[in-house]
Amino acid sequence: MVTVINIVQIIVSLTLIAILLLQIKGEGLSAFGGDSPVAHQRRGLEATLYNVTIGLAVIFLVFSFISALAPQLFQ
Repeated sequence: MVTVINIVQIIVSLTLIAILLLQIKGEGLSAFGGDSPVAHQRRGLEATLYNVTIGLAVIFLVFSFISALAPQLFQ
């Protein structure tokens, strides 16, 4: 059971990394004070990637807790 949890966690982490790399698309250091005064609203694919990233981060966190507690839970 612990092996399955670890494999799922690895798959989720690789997917999360791939989606984060898709979101970067040449922003540079705009997160630290971009020169555009207009607020940016996510639309379409960008909004979908953003929501999937949040979901995968939550799933990764849950599987991390399960993985840490697995020796006590599955004896």
